[in-house]
Amino acid sequence: MAQGTGPWVLVTGASDGIGRETARELTRRGAQVIAHGRSEAKLAAVHAELASLAGAPGPAPLAGDLASLASVRAMAAELERRGDRPQVLLLNAGVFERTLQRTDDGFERTFAINHLAHFLLTHLVLQGAASARLERIVVVSSMAHQRGAIRLDDPQRLKRPYDAYGTYAASKLANVLFTVELARRLAGRGITVNALHPGVVSTKLLTEGFGMQGGESLAEGAATSVMLALGPIGAQVTGRYFSHQREAPINPAANDRELARRFYALSAELVGVAPLPA
Repeated sequence: MAQGTGPWVLVTGASDGIGRETARELTRRGAQVIAHGRSEAKLAAVHAELASLAGAPGPAPLAGDLASLASVRAMAAELERRGDRPQVLLLNAGVFERTLQRTDDGFERTFAINHLAHFLLTHLVLQGAASARLERIVVVSSMAHQRGAIRLDDPQRLKRPYDAYGTYAASKLANVLFTVELARRLAGRGITVNALHPGVVSTKLLTEGFGMQGGESLAEGAATSVMLALGPIGAQVTGRYFSHQREAPINPAANDRELARRFYALSAELVGVAPLPA
């Protein structure tokens, strides 16, 4: 299928690893992929590769640093300026910081990139003209969310000694809490929201962050994202969590409606965006 016949899909973190493979497979299936990344040089290479796969140039890539809320706002403004209106937001980008790192906004870096940046980007798209075409939001979480914990008085885990895995797991639980609460708030608007575990793949995040190798291929890691972005199931269900292309159990904390509601409100306050009606 040639590019131009399928939906427009914005993929964050599409310049490397699972995100890049996801962008490739979406393109192979006819989607028009807006590839996001921080490095313009890497994005140029991805854009050329996707154009080669599709036999057509496709949408321009979108550069931006998810560690900066100002950059996220600039990304959303650029989408509006260009008139790009994705039908699918695929929130794939993620990091694992081994030591405490803060963004220019003062947030812990893992929490900021994995959760806050995507929270803000989603709401800016929902508030703009692009929301008229938006149909699906796909959030790449991790099975690590099962071991995550969110304390509303310390969501970034800054009041305790830095624990790299604990912080990462909390950020991935934040992804699932966001998915569940956003799905509830978007009910009736024709937009589905689902989260997923991509698998254990030897990406830079796994090898440099966790110091380990994965047993699954990049193609396997991209498969569930592609399914939820383009497959019928992604339009039929909302507020769910998937692993290996099947619905899977979630951390019981994500079923705590009050926690999800309060964490959503806190996230909106942290990034300075108006919450959607409950």
